[in-house]
Amino acid sequence: MSKRLYVGNLSYQTTEGDLTALFQEAGSVQSVSIVTDRDTGRSKGFAFVEMSDTDAVRAVEQFNGTELNGRNLNVNEARPREERPGGRGGYGGGGGRRG
Repeated sequence: MSKRLYVGNLSYQTTEGDLTALFQEAGSVQSVSIVTDRDTGRSKGFAFVEMSDTDAVRAVEQFNGTELNGRNLNVNEARPREERPGGRGGYGGGGGRRG
């Protein structure tokens, strides 16, 4: 089975390759995904790394607080995403004028 790790406080210059190389020091990396802004494509400063259970525990112990690209990483087990009330909010649907 695998665990998903949250990796926060990333430098905007950090790449998925950087994270893969770092986390491979703790074990086999199944996937790395840096979260980006939908509109700009710029990193939001955090990522998710998926590893086996034992490798993930080792990675949290080894890399939480470790410096990467000038920033101290925040590494812990990812929590399930919370359901947010309402839709995307802000704008009504459809668009266009009627009448």
